Parts: sequence; structure tokens; C-alpha cells
Amino acid sequence: MKRCRWCLSALALLGMLSAHATSLYQQSSYQAMTSDLRPRRVGDLITVMVYESASASTTANTSAGRDAGVGIDVRGGGTSHGAAAKTNNQLDGRGRTEREGRVLAQITVAIKEITEQGDLLIAGEQLLEVNNEKQQIRVEGRIRPQDVSDANVVLSTRIAAARISYAGQGDLADLQRPAWWQRFLTLFGL
Repeated sequence: MKRCRWCLSALALLGMLSAHATSLYQQSSYQAMTSDLRPRRVGDLITVMVYESASASTTANTSAGRDAGVGIDVRGGGTSHGAAAKTNNQLDGRGRTEREGRVLAQITVAIKEITEQGDLLIAGEQLLEVNNEKQQIRVEGRIRPQDVSDANVVLSTRIAAARISYAGQGDLADLQRPAWWQRFLTLFGL
């Protein structure tokens, strides 16, 4: 019996040496249950609502004119001799340029870096393909944490140094691009 006690004691001592406790609390990932869901770390995700509308219009009118005349008329002895020169230059130029663009989209991006001031540098892209037509949206920029809503959403108008691109690829995009020969003639102003 004494030997059995000694074996049990040795096993218990061996078990205590190999077991160690780890805390469930991790300071780097702790978030209180009463805190909001705003992102705080590199790699956290933020939803960007892209509401961009831009329009520009330019109109130019140019008008110039010049009228000059020279005339000589000699009369005498019943005969009349005359000479005349007249020039008339006219220039009338008009031009108008209009451009309008709108982008409405929703994209989730990741925090790439947190600046010393606490601003968040974000970047992300989304690729959508429907019937061999590809649409790609890219968003990059800098946001303040207080501009992120409680629902973890930020408006694109709140992104500093924003770089938002929206590009398409496919048959429809190809049809909207001028043909190579049209671009060549445009190069020479034709």
C-alpha cells in the first residue's frame, strides 16, 4: 500500500509539473463588450460608401474682325480712272466642353497602416464580372477614426487624399473606345 501511495504521489507531482495555466485575456485583442465596433488595428475592415458626383463645363467664344480699304480715284478730261483694294478678315470661334461622372458603390477595404496622429490608411478593391464584362473598383486614402460610423461605415467624401478608380473591361468597354484609326486621325487634328 505504501508503494502505491508513492506511485500516486509521483504521478501527481509529474502532472503538476507538465500542466500550466494560460489566461483567456489577451491584452492585444481585448475589446470590452460595451465598446463600439469601430476598427482599431491594422487588418481590420471598414465599409466605404462611394458617393461621387463630378461635373465640369467650359465654354469659350472668340470673335475678331478687321476691315481695311484703300481707294484711288482720278478724274480729269472726261475720263475717270480708279483703283481700289479692300481686305476683310473675320474670325469667329466657339467651343464647348462638358463632362459629367457619377459613381455609386459600396466596398469593404482594410486598414493598411495607422499614422502617428491616429489616422487610418485604407486600401481595397472589388472585382465584379458579369457576362464577360469586368468592373473593378479601387479605393485608397486616409480617414479619421471619428469619421467611421457606429455601423463601421465611412463615406467616400470623408476620405483624405482619396484615390477612387472605377474601370471596366469587356465588349461594352471596347465598343465605347474609339477605333485605332480614329485615334490616329485625331492625333493629326483630322
